[in-house]
Amino acid sequence: MRTKMGNEFPKMGNSLPLSGADRTGMPYEHAIALAVRRELGGSNKAIKTLMRRTGASARTAKNWLSGTTGPSGAHLVALMRSSDFVFDAVLRLAGRKHASTSRRVAEAKGLLQQAATLLESEH
Repeated sequence: MRTKMGNEFPKMGNSLPLSGADRTGMPYEHAIALAVRRELGGSNKAIKTLMRRTGASARTAKNWLSGTTGPSGAHLVALMRSSDFVFDAVLRLAGRKHASTSRRVAEAKGLLQQAATLLESEH
């Protein structure tokens, strides 16, 4: 008798390796909701802003704000492009917080150089 091969996952555990793999202890949906609420609040204006920035529906934006679901794909990229809070949250979830810090330091140095140039030009 021939043994059936290849169409099932091995029976060695109850989850796939990447399920629940966040290292921060905070689920993805909650981290994104917290970041969006920090920037926009939780009002109807926040929902409309999310819809405008991402092209998502009102129901989808409400789910993101409540932490029921999180954005994926193009919606996540659009949010990261328009929100430093969301960008930082994604970096923290990915274990890349230092990348965010170095970017902020570089931006701060640039602003300080601009300020020094302005101060020098006035004297």
